[in-house]
Amino acid sequence: MNWSDLLGAFALYLVLEGILPFANPQAMKRVMLSFAALGDRQLRIWGLVSMVVGAVLLALVRGQ
Repeated sequence: MNWSDLLGAFALYLVLEGILPFANPQAMKRVMLSFAALGDRQLRIWGLVSMVVGAVLLALVRGQ
């Protein structure tokens, strides 16, 4: 992996993160409020699930 791959992935992340607030700001506010209502344990579990799914997807896409 080189730096351009990492920067490209980060740029794609920013584009994807910006879709919901741009397309539907009210829905984004509701999502953020529901995240704020979660307990620390639940939020950590969601974060772990997200990281594992992302790592598995990356491994599949990269073919390793």
